[in-house]
Amino acid sequence: MKQPEGDVLHELAADHRELEAVFWEIELQPVDHPTRGELVDRLIAELVRHTVVEEAYLHPAMRECLPHGQAMADKELADHAKGERLLRRLEGLSVGDPDFNDTLARLKFAVAFHVREEEHDLFPKLAAALPPEKLAELGRLVRLARPRPAARRAVSSSSEKRWRRQDAAADRGHDQSP
Repeated sequence: MKQPEGDVLHELAADHRELEAVFWEIELQPVDHPTRGELVDRLIAELVRHTVVEEAYLHPAMRECLPHGQAMADKELADHAKGERLLRRLEGLSVGDPDFNDTLARLKFAVAFHVREEEHDLFPKLAAALPPEKLAELGRLVRLARPRPAARRAVSSSSEKRWRRQDAAADRGHDQSP
């Protein structure tokens, strides 16, 4: 059954639930298990994609329609930069590295705080400020930025790393070859 398509706020909240689920999957694995590394690769790819779509679609809408939208978007960018630093650090660590779990925990906390701010403060403001048609169009663009499920399964870890470095705004995550 086809899932109903949602507006940008629904789509980004669904991304948040997916990120929370990946964090949970990681926590269920034994501390030094290689599956944790594979799940972290998936987490990194999802976080990078999510960040790109927020910066491409959500931040311009914030700047355009919210009072103090520029300052709010700048704060979001600063949050993203902090997350990117943690992602880069985590990407360079093996699951057996003593800093792996600490860096992962710091990333989880930063993401949880960011999600809470967006869903409890920013999303209601955007819902009140943007017409439903604009929210729906932005949601459509966010969906286009997601890799298709078959493509996502086919992408190897090394390809994911290469894909993350591509200009995701240009290719919107489509037709990624393994």
